[in-house]
Amino acid sequence: METSRAPKPMVMPVLVFALACLLQLPLALNPGYYSHDELQWAVHAVEGVRVPWLDVSAFQYRPLTFNLWMRLSRALFDTPMLFHAVLVAAGALNAMLLFAVGRGFGMASRPAMIGALAFVLSPYAVYTHGWVGCIADLLWVGCALLLGLWVQHVRQALPAAWAAALLTAIALLAKEAAFAIPPLLALAWWFDGRKPKWCWAMLASGAVAALYLGLRLDVLLHAPREGAQYTLSLAHVPQRWLEYQLFPPIVPLHEAITTLQRPLPALVAGLSWLGLLAALWQAGRRFAALFLLGGIAALLPVLPLASAWNHYAYGFAAIAAMTIAATWLQASRRGRIAIGIFALLTVLHGGAVMWRMQQVGRIQSVFSPALADAVRTHAQPFPVVVRIGPGIKPWIVQRLTHDIPRHDGIAIGDRVRIAADGEAADYLVEPDGSLQATR
Repeated sequence: METSRAPKPMVMPVLVFALACLLQLPLALNPGYYSHDELQWAVHAVEGVRVPWLDVSAFQYRPLTFNLWMRLSRALFDTPMLFHAVLVAAGALNAMLLFAVGRGFGMASRPAMIGALAFVLSPYAVYTHGWVGCIADLLWVGCALLLGLWVQHVRQALPAAWAAALLTAIALLAKEAAFAIPPLLALAWWFDGRKPKWCWAMLASGAVAALYLGLRLDVLLHAPREGAQYTLSLAHVPQRWLEYQLFPPIVPLHEAITTLQRPLPALVAGLSWLGLLAALWQAGRRFAALFLLGGIAALLPVLPLASAWNHYAYGFAAIAAMTIAATWLQASRRGRIAIGIFALLTVLHGGAVMWRMQQVGRIQSVFSPALADAVRTHAQPFPVVVRIGPGIKPWIVQRLTHDIPRHDGIAIGDRVRIAADGEAADYLVEPDGSLQATR
């Protein structure tokens, strides 16, 4: 008589990877790009701009991210779907690592899989995986997950410490948000039985972070900001934290910065969040504590910033999704209703963000070539003046014309301007991104 065999260890992680890729197919099939930075870095890549690995005086010191971004742009910019497929695959790999980490902390396969896939469908992850400008977030969270998986499977403290030092250093070369790794390791130590290997990993990671901070503190505090959103203040912390908590279930919103601009949806989201927290608390205080403290740890480097952005909460989305999934089996009937409502709204929100990013990509794939052609054939003195027509969001056109050096070999720069109210324009931007001549 034959006995059923348990699935091989790699079957479930590979299944998670495949399903994560499938769920993100609209992102991979995006024919264009989301914002100005993808267009700018494509120009940098063609021009062979170098990003020094040791220039710690740069305000955004992210040599790993920027050099990888230019290499990918050089190879893939002309094939947007392939470029997006690479990011989707990287996001799916993070989901696979998240599943494995969940299993390592004792989660059953099904809840761990649901948590990993819910993470992929959250508005924070969708935004990160769909915007090429978020490579840094994919990298630092991937390093954190890989580190967590490594520490789970080693027995001795020394290998854990060495891996923590190495992966924290790599993550910090990707983005300053990796300062979240030491506090996340501290939480792992506390919630996983105070095992020495977690403590040594935390100390090693903290030492690397402290060394980095010692080299960069003056720059981070006093260097000119490359955007008002990088202004630091402790006064920002409460509002940033609230925005990141409330944004996931507000389906109509596209970016976290707008969370509190609509009081009624924010109030409804707040009630849903309180219901979720009550369900976590009822299922076990550890779940509620991990959700709150883990979220604070993952968001710690970005809470003092002057504005909230979806990709800043990428790590938080991973912790929240797995904590909520782990709670399900212990939750009461009412608790499951509260969890289900919050989760459903969050996944619907992720789908809405995915659709909008596809929409912007389609517009960009038409608008940027049309704009370059308009500049090339413009017979009058520059600039080319474009008016944003009805049926297209102004922010889309504003981003796609912001500080673009050139496109397809045609210099753009200050040769293009958006028309002021009442000003005559050369072209009208149609809803699909095409340009209609007005004179």
